Amino acid sequence: MAVLVRIAMIVLGYVLACIAASLILTVGTLTPEWDDLTALGLQSVAVWAVVMVGAAVIGGIAMMPALLVIALTEGFSWRSSLIYAALGGVLALSLSYGLDFAGYSGDPENPLVREREVLAAAGIAGGFVYWLFAGRKAGSWK
Repeated sequence: MAVLVRIAMIVLGYVLACIAASLILTVGTLTPEWDDLTALGLQSVAVWAVVMVGAAVIGGIAMMPALLVIALTEGFSWRSSLIYAALGGVLALSLSYGLDFAGYSGDPENPLVREREVLAAAGIAGGFVYWLFAGRKAGSWK
């Protein structure tokens, strides 16, 4: 029974982490053009719709690598918030680069640099939210 409750908490934590990552990604991406968006009359309902669609996309793309990270943290009973935040950022960056870190030029004029920074922040936020809901009791089912 404890394992089933733990699995439910893991699923809930993952869903909330995807929503948090999508919220950070949406706000971070829209912030430079925020004045233009408010001039258009963009309502908060539209922003939340983008967040929910983004959460579904993030959840689908990051599911397999996140399950590997979750299995490692549960197996080793890692409960530190820093571990979850760091692994979330690394996971987001590795998905962004496609594990091709050698192709990174480091040029600040490259328009993809800011997007990858926002993506890393979204991964860190997702990892931290997962820790809040499920990671604090990692390995408690053993």
